Amino acid sequence: MTQIFGEYREKLPNDHEFLLLGFSPRSIPIQQRWRNNGLSADFIADYLTTFFPINGEESSSQEKQAELKSGVSYIANELLENSMKFHDQTSSHPIKLGIYLLEDTTVLTVLLQATNSVSPPTLDKFQAFIHELTNSDPEELFIRQLEKNAEDENSYASGLGLLTMINDWNAKLGWKIETVQQEPEVVTVTTVAQLVV
Repeated sequence: MTQIFGEYREKLPNDHEFLLLGFSPRSIPIQQRWRNNGLSADFIADYLTTFFPINGEESSSQEKQAELKSGVSYIANELLENSMKFHDQTSSHPIKLGIYLLEDTTVLTVLLQATNSVSPPTLDKFQAFIHELTNSDPEELFIRQLEKNAEDENSYASGLGLLTMINDWNAKLGWKIETVQQEPEVVTVTTVAQLVV
């Protein structure tokens, strides 16, 4: 079973620049790695900025690089945190985080991608949220989610990180849900965030 939602980019050319990181749940439990998420996200953002060097003392070049670095770091951190938070603890399937730098004629796109396995109850809730996200105004949904979180202090699946990617960073989001193994069943969710540079 494979399902696609939002603006998912299926085929990624391997002749463009990319970087992939993998996190194996077998070596150290995923939750113990939580403090490393920001470090990994910053590494990816630093890696990307090497492709956008600062031109001398030009302040606009410095500002653009700093803004791009901030956006990529935020999105990479959110994708990695979500992947670890909602990872199926019974699965040995690794969590993957990648960044791709794609040039399509005159458009330069930074694509961040995270993949993790999920349990059936988590998947059902996430699919319901994806449906709501893709059929709602993101700014209005952000307000509703804030209000919902204020009412339920124990909620940890607010979707605010995804909504911030859309509202603050103009990211285009897409998802692929795929059964990658039958016995025992392993279902993965791949989230893609695209930023036009």
